[in-house]
Amino acid sequence: MKSAAGYILLAGMVLLLAAFFGYQSFFPREEIPYDDDQEGLKDQIVFKFSHVVAENTPKGLAAQKFAELVAEKSDGHIKIEVFPNGSLYSDIEEINALKEGQVHFIAPSTSKLGMLSPQWGVLDLPFAFPSREAALEGLNGDIGRQLLNSLQGDGIKGLAHWPNGFKQITSNQGPIQKPGDLKGQSFRIMQSDVISAQFSRLKAKAIQDSFNSTYKLLEEGDVDGEENTISNIYSKKFYNLQKHMTISNHGYLGYAVMMSGKVWNEQSEETKRILLEAMEETTEWNSRKAFDMNEELLEKIRQNSSIQIHELTPEEKREWQAVLDPVYEDFSQDIGKNLVEEMKELRAKYE
Repeated sequence: MKSAAGYILLAGMVLLLAAFFGYQSFFPREEIPYDDDQEGLKDQIVFKFSHVVAENTPKGLAAQKFAELVAEKSDGHIKIEVFPNGSLYSDIEEINALKEGQVHFIAPSTSKLGMLSPQWGVLDLPFAFPSREAALEGLNGDIGRQLLNSLQGDGIKGLAHWPNGFKQITSNQGPIQKPGDLKGQSFRIMQSDVISAQFSRLKAKAIQDSFNSTYKLLEEGDVDGEENTISNIYSKKFYNLQKHMTISNHGYLGYAVMMSGKVWNEQSEETKRILLEAMEETTEWNSRKAFDMNEELLEKIRQNSSIQIHELTPEEKREWQAVLDPVYEDFSQDIGKNLVEEMKELRAKYE
């Protein structure tokens, strides 16, 4: 009995010591399940990429493509976390968030960048690009380079142009065929003086508001209509709130991918190389995908929506151009005469 009591006492002391010095030091540790998110966590570089559109749009898909390529090229050492649908910041807020280091990549609509430099207004000029070929030549050529370089003065690294496509007009008052059909109507537009001037010439009221406010504005009847690419009209289901849509191709909508210059300069040469390579491949992929996607989604709207669709005839288009072309001269001084002349020459080449 004494022997048994002694064994019990000894076992109790061992258990007390185990609790005191740490249970796991006395017994084998249970194997922790593998978690690749934890692998190399201390050495992983994480960047936040914020944007305001849906994931199934040209920009949304391009952002995800960029993240995948960066992860692949860096063997998971560099991670791009994508935050779509304005989940972090609205399109009005994101430029300041980039400057303040709250996010590392953004791809705002080029129309928003007039607050940084009036030169960006050149991409908002009416009927600037007659075709996708004209748009890609302008964006990948001297015009596009000048615009990205203009960001340096604001401490921003301009990385690429991601086109979305051409803008169309939707409204509950229609059909819209001639320029005069917009008279007296109100439209949500992006924050751009050049775009605002166009609606003024059409004798319509332009309401500048954020992209993610558009659905509510339409739903509550605060505006009659809006202008946007087909992919945005489709992904946000604006066609469910509008009775008429005109395929006008009256303007270009695209994005400038940018990064804080300070954050860029802090990166190693290897990290910069990987980011640039991934961005170049993504941009090439997006340039092919975006325009095709808009055409495909237009067919889906035709098949699945009751919205009435009118496509401008060549004669109608010339009427619109006659009303809107004076905007080129109106903003020549602000944008820069040389840049406006380059755009006019490019347009003439493809018309």
